Amino acid sequence: MLEVESVGKDYAGVVAVAEVSFGVEPAESVGVVGPNGSGKTTLLNIISGFARPDRGRIVLGGREVTGRPAWTLSGLGVARTFQLPQMPARMSVLEVVLAGARQPVSASPLGGLVRLRRSRAELAGAVERADGLLERVGLRRLRDDPAASLSGGQQKLLNLVAALIGDPRLLLLDEPTAGVSPPLRKVLVGVLEEVRAKGTAIVTVEHDMAFVSEVCERVVVLDGGSVIARCAPSELHLDEQVVEAYLGKRRADRGTRSEVG
Repeated sequence: MLEVESVGKDYAGVVAVAEVSFGVEPAESVGVVGPNGSGKTTLLNIISGFARPDRGRIVLGGREVTGRPAWTLSGLGVARTFQLPQMPARMSVLEVVLAGARQPVSASPLGGLVRLRRSRAELAGAVERADGLLERVGLRRLRDDPAASLSGGQQKLLNLVAALIGDPRLLLLDEPTAGVSPPLRKVLVGVLEEVRAKGTAIVTVEHDMAFVSEVCERVVVLDGGSVIARCAPSELHLDEQVVEAYLGKRRADRGTRSEVG
């Protein structure tokens, strides 16, 4: 589904991402982890079209999409969430979800009666799907509330619903558990399991290693913009480079498994 081939990105001469390569199969969930400043979000921005790589290639379903903008990749089935979603002040929860539809809901009065009927059917179908997704994450009762009035954790789930309404082939998550309460986190895990069951590939940038262990089959570990390990989540504590990257050499020498994974 996704191939990241020797991707690199520099900012003002500073290497943010250096020759990163990995792949993701359909229905596979891969975590991208590493200490702060390791290049995780920059890599996610490159994959999702919010940043253009200086080197390397991005291939989606066998089709090269390197440097394509985010709106083009959205049309090809790529959706993402953000670490700190910012909700429009004047849009309701339902409107935010409908805005995330990959195929826009057309409602132009210029298309005649046939087009108008089709537009109404499209809108009704989109609203029904949005209501179902909002119900799944416990937000349907708030569908008419201003999206900006939701709590931080609720906004995270709304961001996810807006990404899912278009049935993405590839879902990219940027720290989905940050600010999310334990009950909402449990909902999030269940939703991602359902998404994978439908064949969607998932790439998750996350610091919560317990969450990574729950939802990811494999992890790619970055440090200083470079890949230092590729392994199962349960093997993270066995890699000396990974332990040192997270804890520093002195503490790594003491070998504390619980702090890494």
